[in-house]
Amino acid sequence: ARWWWNYALNQCIETYKETGFGLSRSALNAMLPKLKKEEKTVWLKDCYSQILQSVSLNLSRAYQNFFEGRAKYPKFKSYHHRQSIQYPQYVKQVCNCLKFPGKLGVVKAVIHRPLDGEIKTVTVSKTPSGKYYASVLMEYDSNDTKPSTNGKVIGIDLGIKDFAITYDGEKTSKFGNPKHLAKSENKLAKKQRIAARKKKGSNGRKKAKKIVAKVYERIGNVRQDYLHKLSRKIVDQNQVVVVENLNVKGMVRNHKLAKAISDLGWGIFVNFLSYKCEKEGKVLVEINRWFPSSKTCSNCHYQIKELPLDVRVWTCPSCGTHHDRDGNAAKNIRAEGIRMLSSSGTGEVNASGEEVRPRRGRPSKLRHSSVKLEAPTSTFA
Repeated sequence: ARWWWNYALNQCIETYKETGFGLSRSALNAMLPKLKKEEKTVWLKDCYSQILQSVSLNLSRAYQNFFEGRAKYPKFKSYHHRQSIQYPQYVKQVCNCLKFPGKLGVVKAVIHRPLDGEIKTVTVSKTPSGKYYASVLMEYDSNDTKPSTNGKVIGIDLGIKDFAITYDGEKTSKFGNPKHLAKSENKLAKKQRIAARKKKGSNGRKKAKKIVAKVYERIGNVRQDYLHKLSRKIVDQNQVVVVENLNVKGMVRNHKLAKAISDLGWGIFVNFLSYKCEKEGKVLVEINRWFPSSKTCSNCHYQIKELPLDVRVWTCPSCGTHHDRDGNAAKNIRAEGIRMLSSSGTGEVNASGEEVRPRRGRPSKLRHSSVKLEAPTSTFA
């Protein structure tokens, strides 16, 4: 599949240089029978035909996304990066196994949630640590979830010292920064030094790099587990969730904070909130990132001109209220979310907490990985 992607992409580039036009999905698929007959590429016969056709479809979509401004130009795929193949149909669950079409057949699998929908597409991917995952796309009967009438609204301020500071109209709660990377940094550095000493291209180096990849994978899994449990707790206890639409990509350009921000996973967290809210018939509101949540007094709405990052507490010169920086920001974020919904003219929510209408979808380029959705038993103390 990787070879066909790179070959097809190269053909598209060369054809465009010669004719000024690219190659359609059908034109790419028409090349496959000829390639399977050639001596150098006869091994393509061993690959299930629909896997290669899925690559053609994905490449066509990649070009479409590029021309419509949703993505960058398609790139060639490296052997050293994540490998994946896609089965567009005919995959079935047999007991605790998945039955694939073609030569692969029945494969044992750890299925951590019931596959109770109609299986549409299955993507099999291999991680750098050598593990295989099957991401199953299923279709369910339409069943719109009715929103609850609780109407509880919570504002969330994301930070570095504390991962999240929340305010639900009654109390302020703080969830500490778990520092997933920092806890494993010494172990990671040790494994990386061992890998660096191995001879390039040797089996020993490959094994050592796989061990490093396992450490990174564990860090990522622990991070996702924390984000899943926290987002689940917030969504279960509230009807409306209000967060800032942070520019994480721009924030990591600050080399002093880039490492800490990347380890926190703010973007992943907001995406988890998004799909959980949509699934439960609840509302996620994202306010403007330039909204002065920290510099505005939540009591009298007076806005101070400057508030450096090292100032964690301040007193309002207008009303004399003493503020914790992050707690005050969470209160203002919540109030701004209520104002946005109230001014939308739909009567979706008001300050007294009436019934809230769910909003479908989230206008963001960030996407959560389909193989990393929460398990049904996730809890957060």
